[in-house]
Amino acid sequence: MDILFGTLLLLLVLAFFTLFNYKAPQGSKAMGALASAACASFLVEAFHLAFFGNVLNIEFLKEVGGANGSLGGVAAAILVPLALGVSPVYAVLVGLSLSGLGILPGFIAGYLISFVILYMEKKIPGGLDLIVIIVVAAPLARLIGSLTSPVVDATLMQIGEILTATADTSPVMMGIILGGIITVVATAPLSSMALTAMLGLTGVPMAIGALAVFGSSFLNYVLFSKMKFGSKKDTISVAIEPLTQADIISANPIPIYVTNFIGGAASGIIISLMGLINNTPGTATPIAGFAVMFAYNPAGKVLIAAFACMIVSTLAGFLGSYVFRNFKIKTAEQIRSGNINTKESVLESTSEIEETVIV
Repeated sequence: MDILFGTLLLLLVLAFFTLFNYKAPQGSKAMGALASAACASFLVEAFHLAFFGNVLNIEFLKEVGGANGSLGGVAAAILVPLALGVSPVYAVLVGLSLSGLGILPGFIAGYLISFVILYMEKKIPGGLDLIVIIVVAAPLARLIGSLTSPVVDATLMQIGEILTATADTSPVMMGIILGGIITVVATAPLSSMALTAMLGLTGVPMAIGALAVFGSSFLNYVLFSKMKFGSKKDTISVAIEPLTQADIISANPIPIYVTNFIGGAASGIIISLMGLINNTPGTATPIAGFAVMFAYNPAGKVLIAAFACMIVSTLAGFLGSYVFRNFKIKTAEQIRSGNINTKESVLESTSEIEETVIV
């Protein structure tokens, strides 16, 4: 029952962010900035603190990772206003006022205060606007972050605690749910690093997130290559970091999300049954997630699990490309040219000509 409740809460959180991404004013820009903030803070933390610090015992790099990881809220509160068109000096002003708060409160405060600052810049005479924004925007941003932080943190931590507690009682179900969901989130606007960090996942659940996302690199490489979503560069980029191809993924959610869920679920089962752990939250990322696993598990066991995840994920990529071989997709060229309908018509016409020639 607990696992179902925790999963339901997690799905509600993901549904909210999906709705926000597509329906909120400039929601996709804000979500892209949130993902960037996760890279600037959690990805640096994963490499330098978890791997170079904890595994290789390089104290200086451990400090670097800890510094970046502790400023996720500041990063979000700076990058979100910048993405929405706020002046850099005001964006940094807002970000610094959110020091000490988490990435999601920083995101919420940065998003809401952006509209206030943009309105002030439009209505207040030049020169005076700086003083007014300093007096009003900085404390208002801090107030928003402080008010939202307890609710957000309590909800997310509850989800994380439920999922962590049920990892031992239902390992297979946990592997399917977490492996599938986190792998899908890794390709969605909400970064898997941000999600697992906000949930405070540790132990087996975090290990599932790390290695399932590692396996998804091979899955997405195969899927993008076989489905011809983009160029060779796009295919390599999505294997290294799915968020770099967020526009292609958002335009083709069904084949990419479904295939990633299948591959992630299969990887999750393997990791759960092997009992691997990862006590560094926020490391659901292909390279750093794999590397940090050596800090908490025997090297041989990590390599076997990683190889198994690579195999099942690659097979899932081939399966997805076969199942969706006739699915109408939108390619990178179509999306980035802004002439999707025209391009689709050209492709359909070309296909019809080819079929006629074959006949």
